[in-house]
Amino acid sequence: MPRPDWLRPYRTLHAHYGPQHWWPGETPFEVMVGAVLTQNTAWTNVEKAIANLKRARALSCGAILKLNGGELAELIRPAGYFNVKAKRLRHLCAFLEAQGVARHPEKLRDKAELPELRRRLLAVHGIGEETADSILLYALNLPSFVVDAYTRRIFGRLGLLEGDESYGAIQTAFEAHLPRDVALYNEYHALIVQLGKSTCRPKPRCGDCPLRRFCPAAASA
Repeated sequence: MPRPDWLRPYRTLHAHYGPQHWWPGETPFEVMVGAVLTQNTAWTNVEKAIANLKRARALSCGAILKLNGGELAELIRPAGYFNVKAKRLRHLCAFLEAQGVARHPEKLRDKAELPELRRRLLAVHGIGEETADSILLYALNLPSFVVDAYTRRIFGRLGLLEGDESYGAIQTAFEAHLPRDVALYNEYHALIVQLGKSTCRPKPRCGDCPLRRFCPAAASA
């Protein structure tokens, strides 16, 4: 039996959709903020919240920590769950300050090796695995594959996953079957999100899917 080719979906999606130019953000810190704000909301809402922070000149660690919780929550209101996310942003900024990188958050990557950085991020209140990996990959350019609900759904339908694995098991599977390459991880995750949003939805649109030729779920639909 041939060994599954985990790069085949990537090649097919990239040929179909083209480069995705992720993550949208002008600075590493903006990417970090976006990774927190995008939890449980659409990216369009995150863009509105970040625009509010920019208008208030509050898109920096120092500025966020100077705001009280209510002021920050009001600025990020468009992102939803704004009181909770305000606390999470403040915890992230306090962490960056404690690491000595508040002025230059991108220098966090110099503080430790990737596994230790990931452990430190996961210890920050409100930073889960997907958010931590998004920060590592998109803000710090470190090879940590991001897993989300789209990943689980698509690769379960492709037969490469059972679908009920832990986050860590799915991440390990991808990283074991792919070259350890930041640009590849970046583009692959972005393409997975594009497919999950547009086609491989809870009720899939298999007829429009670029992966349908080798998807067992599409064949049985």
